[in-house]
Amino acid sequence: MEQYQIPNDFAWGGAISANQAEGAFQTDGKGLSAVDILPAGKERSYAIFHPSEAMKKDYGYYPSHEAIDFYHHYKEDLALLAEMGIKCFRTSISWARIFPNGDDAEPNEAGLQFYDELFAECERYGMDVLVTMNHFDTPLALIQKYGGWSDRHVLDCFVRYVKTICHRYRGKVKYWIPVNEINMLMHVPYLGGGLLKDADQLTLQEKYQAAHHQLMASALAVKIAKQEDPSCQVGCMLAAGSIYPYSCRPDDVLAALASDHETYFFIDVQVRGYYPSYAKAFFMENEVYLEMNPGDEEILAAHTVDFIAFSYYSSRCVATDAEVTGKQAEGNAFLGVHNPYLETSDWGWQIDAKGLRITMHQLYDRYQKPLFIVENGLGAADELTAEKTVEDDYRIAYHEAHLKEMVRGIKEGVPMLGYLSWGCIDLISSGSGEMKKRYGFIYVDKDNNGNGTLRRYKKKSFGWYQHVIETNGAEFL
Repeated sequence: MEQYQIPNDFAWGGAISANQAEGAFQTDGKGLSAVDILPAGKERSYAIFHPSEAMKKDYGYYPSHEAIDFYHHYKEDLALLAEMGIKCFRTSISWARIFPNGDDAEPNEAGLQFYDELFAECERYGMDVLVTMNHFDTPLALIQKYGGWSDRHVLDCFVRYVKTICHRYRGKVKYWIPVNEINMLMHVPYLGGGLLKDADQLTLQEKYQAAHHQLMASALAVKIAKQEDPSCQVGCMLAAGSIYPYSCRPDDVLAALASDHETYFFIDVQVRGYYPSYAKAFFMENEVYLEMNPGDEEILAAHTVDFIAFSYYSSRCVATDAEVTGKQAEGNAFLGVHNPYLETSDWGWQIDAKGLRITMHQLYDRYQKPLFIVENGLGAADELTAEKTVEDDYRIAYHEAHLKEMVRGIKEGVPMLGYLSWGCIDLISSGSGEMKKRYGFIYVDKDNNGNGTLRRYKKKSFGWYQHVIETNGAEFL
């Protein structure tokens, strides 16, 4: 009988994004992107959901403008990641670094050259590269001019961008993801879709029209990438996490099913190539009428994805009882009710390692496509010791628990391409703009106000993850 194990070519690695790490926000011709107008701290959440107001204010400090200055430190950072043994490095390309206004006639050569050099450095260390084409950083000019992805002009601009980068980096990028956490469009519409209206003013029509354009973007990206490099793989990505009914009360179970439909809607289309019947029924009930061009449905059907990438930080729990629904718990921009059986991180995210394994099974049972964990990790307030390290046993414990469940899922028959730890080097938080919320195995000397030397230091978890990679996760078998 076949024994399922961790593959020898399993892609152990780490992940960052351009907008949270690169900085250099106007260096070498880069234009502004969606995050470049967002402040830090308590004001950030309000700005994310009221972007038109954020554009009119001067908050003084914008975390993305310098971030951890990966733009100027990438060689040092990749050397550290190579020392840790990273086999696969996930980053994103800043769309506004290539097309500063999004709709420019010609790409910015200096921006293209930066990624030439970055990918060459990865190749020098033998690291495979996974690139997200659009990771919460739609060019600000497109948002201001068209109102974001609800306008089809933005899709046309994205296609020009995709043609440019897929041609330029053919043979250098093994894995592509067109849109980061595509289902976030429904929860954080400014970051996910560059939608300019206040979140509470957006209609379902506007959000799902933007969703259609992003689904078209995915299909066209598959087509373009495969034409340029038939050996590359193109996946989709969702912000995942099993949704539990709070009780066996049928109304709770139905509420969990409805939440599943909202989560899986995007992936259903990207994997299967058509809009599912439940979505069509939802559109009819809520008077959502998608505007499609002739041939759209054929494009969606012809260019489905090769694999399913997902982020996993926590499970979610839903209830319909008014006495329960007031007990909220947070997690990666999703709200749910507090699950009394789970512990909670310093930022209120519930920790559920078994939920990762459950999610793996649910995704594979539904789609029968290889899976790729491209984000997982614990955000915590690390303290640098006098010896210039961090005793982050809590982070090691978090990863150990999740990897143990991942390996159990693999042994139970779920095919996995790899595991990429989120923020393998400290970076700024997407939701809060903080540096204090750290995920990395490498500490970056910078605080919430932008002060610090930007020096890099290895945490205790650095050596731990190095051993995991070196032994191909043998301790979890």
